[in-house]
Amino acid sequence: MQWRSIVVGLVVLRLSLSCVVWLAFGLGHNVSWGFNFPLNFNLHTLDLQLFRDDDDAAAAAASGSGGGGFRGDAWSRRRAQYEEEPPELRNRRRTSTSTSSCPEIRDDSPQRSYLSFFDENRDEYARRYGSFPEPLRAEMKAMARDMFYFGYDNYMKYAFPEDELNPIDCQGRGPDVLNPSNININDVLGNYSLTLIDTLDTLLVLGNITEFQRAVKLVIDTVSFDKDSTVQVFEANIRILGSLISSHILLTDPKHPFGKVGLEGYDNELLHMAHDLAVRLLPAFENTSTGIPYPRVNLKTGVPADSINETCTAGAGSLLVEFGILSRLVGDSTFEWVARRAVRALWSLRSNETGLLGNIVNIQTGQWVGKQSGVGAGMDSFYEYLLKSYILFGEKEDYRMFQAAYESIQSHLRRGRESCNEGEGDPPLYVNVNMFSGQIANTWIDSLQAFFPGLQVLSGDVENAICLHAFYYAIWRRFGALPERYNWQLQAPDVLFYPLRPELVESTYLLYQATKNPFYLHVGMDILQSLEKNAKVRCGYATLHHVVDKSKEDRMESFFLSETCKYLYLLFDEDNPLHKSENKYIFTTEGHIVPIDQRFREKQWEDLFPCEEGALTQKKPEKDLPSNTSNCDRIPDARRFALPLKSVYMRQIDHMLT
Repeated sequence: MQWRSIVVGLVVLRLSLSCVVWLAFGLGHNVSWGFNFPLNFNLHTLDLQLFRDDDDAAAAAASGSGGGGFRGDAWSRRRAQYEEEPPELRNRRRTSTSTSSCPEIRDDSPQRSYLSFFDENRDEYARRYGSFPEPLRAEMKAMARDMFYFGYDNYMKYAFPEDELNPIDCQGRGPDVLNPSNININDVLGNYSLTLIDTLDTLLVLGNITEFQRAVKLVIDTVSFDKDSTVQVFEANIRILGSLISSHILLTDPKHPFGKVGLEGYDNELLHMAHDLAVRLLPAFENTSTGIPYPRVNLKTGVPADSINETCTAGAGSLLVEFGILSRLVGDSTFEWVARRAVRALWSLRSNETGLLGNIVNIQTGQWVGKQSGVGAGMDSFYEYLLKSYILFGEKEDYRMFQAAYESIQSHLRRGRESCNEGEGDPPLYVNVNMFSGQIANTWIDSLQAFFPGLQVLSGDVENAICLHAFYYAIWRRFGALPERYNWQLQAPDVLFYPLRPELVESTYLLYQATKNPFYLHVGMDILQSLEKNAKVRCGYATLHHVVDKSKEDRMESFFLSETCKYLYLLFDEDNPLHKSENKYIFTTEGHIVPIDQRFREKQWEDLFPCEEGALTQKKPEKDLPSNTSNCDRIPDARRFALPLKSVYMRQIDHMLT
């Protein structure tokens, strides 16, 4: 038995010596710890040969991820760096490594000299996205703030009181009165200082109470909706009505989450303006056989005589949040009633076979003119508002509809491998299909679909959100922007412009709030830097006409300041009042802030009509989503402390898009 004691003693001695060498010299080359295999610290490698080419496999083997030792050239570089250091720095390292305590190791600490050897052996994605230093976060926060003010200040200088800024010519833009059929412009611009109104609550998010109050006074004193302007009901609702309601709530909130923002002498003027605008939109709901509204109204005269009888699902079915809040603020059920009736009418027209809706409907006959079903343009915010209406108002029918819609989407639109972070196959993607058959209708996806990961976060399906977001981020990395349409079969853009849309930033922000993973801070930084490089012009930020050659169009839509800049700033502002645990808010589809408040769950009226027969048929037992609790406890720890999407799958997506 004595020889065994001697062997054990030798092993212990060998281990002790190895520890000393490890601490003193920074993880020496091929430290074997007394066994016949080298030490390998690559904890995050998932080696699926199916997704790796020969170069990747060779690189992995060289870096130690294939089971080999540390790279000799890396060790040589580390030794050379060590020998070139000043003596005092080397002495500090020897002192710190010989202590028995474990002080916090900062990024700039000399102790990182040996810990950074781990980085030499980490996957390229882990090295790039695994951390985000605090000074860099502060820099990105300042960059996002400067981006907003560059656009906002130039709008106020060169464009106000017109609706938008032309950032290249430094001029204002209003409706195209000479060409009423130019709906690309006239659907949005109503000659009512659109950008200023749409931007009000962003000023509060940035903490600029003084400018917020000045802007509110300007809106009250200069804006009128008594205009001979024909606008799209949906756009006027989400951009103007939503912002007026949000700003009024923030002005009068007794809890003062953004500080003392109250305006002396304020007499609910913004709420009165919101009510006035909503009344002018009501004619869209009249004289339709289905209750689904006309797409456009004239703010003076109502529905134009030549108005078409076709509208998109999102345009008609995404009014409930703003109209519902207004009804509960003014005590008039009319607005919520017409919006809810439209949602129920659309829901009753879904396919019996698939449970899907189309994207364009005839408001008189209820026939589907567009039979394409997807989660992007024409349908996106319909799904979004089913869930957000439930969260705000607590109406169970809204969540039942959302549940059923989401199950149909997962069954018929989702393609790719079954699990986001496990198994083999193509990355998950949501395609456009025929609403009746579920067969693929085309091979493109659009940039508006990038909002969907954010909605999945709100619903608790974070795993699917991670994968879909990663796909859109890979497209952004390739072009420095999101093309309006991308053909996933041809791996090329179908429609090449990018109007500074916020959807990818929104999903990035919500995924970061759910996971706190530094990966999403890197995504935000990439987006910020791309916008600065590719879209900044003399007086603001311009639409990219072509995401490949980066040619530009002279337009800065209001959502750039209202949403894109707001979400970028919030992504890097950890201390924002919106992030305090006692404050619970939800964002409208235009990024306006609405508190989750008990008063919005209380009605001063009874339901004025029952649900239409069959409209809310319940095929499964009801399963309610708690509306005032976080989904963060549903996030696996691996999504917080490792890459959200495993490196092998990120590499797969990158290879698909190059």
